[in-house]
Amino acid sequence: MARYTGPKSKVARRFREPIFGKDKALEKKNYGPGQHGNSRRKPKKSEYAVQLAEKQKAKYTYGVLEKQFRNTFKRAAAKKGITGENLLKFLEARLDNAVYRMGIAPTRRGARQLVSHCHILVNGEVVNIASYQLRPGDVVAVRERSKSLEAITNAVGKRNDQFPWLEWNFETLSGTFVSYPERAAIPENIKEQLRELRNDLETGAILSYTADDRRRVRGVISDALTFMGTQNGA
Repeated sequence: MARYTGPKSKVARRFREPIFGKDKALEKKNYGPGQHGNSRRKPKKSEYAVQLAEKQKAKYTYGVLEKQFRNTFKRAAAKKGITGENLLKFLEARLDNAVYRMGIAPTRRGARQLVSHCHILVNGEVVNIASYQLRPGDVVAVRERSKSLEAITNAVGKRNDQFPWLEWNFETLSGTFVSYPERAAIPENIKEQLRELRNDLETGAILSYTADDRRRVRGVISDALTFMGTQNGA
């Protein structure tokens, strides 16, 4: 199962945000890594650099590599609504993320490990796929024989945050994925509505475009290419 295994503090310092959770290195050195990380001179970032940084931030935050991220984006683009918001909703519906949000694990990495080691049930069945997509009404629970694990009891005991799209039962150590979250309820600092510059999307569509908007843009580009071909042929 592919996952990011590189340095965490270096990435957190690059974005100057605790992407992987509380980070002592980030608290001590709240500036970029490397020789020039603390330089007063900050080069102006191009639009593409800002867009790429937001995409990478989303990937690191949810523990998704490029192939999974691309597939999730395609699903989000095919669904009605705002693509950027759909993308975050699908990422929030991942099983490992739900386990983390419910407080069963202190970090998403820890949640991924619990899922892969078969400690988590979905609707009464063991699911060991971290990227498993939950649907509204799905019940996520800790396996009976795993409820006494120190890692789980410690994490559940420190659970403070509550999210409107999740319901949690402390007595049974189970929770329900009620619905896909609204963007305003997702606490992650990700600017998902920046222009998407992906090579596999010829339209250069904006993430905030709806599916109908993107179809119209593709139609305009197709007509323009046809017109140019006619002119060249003449």
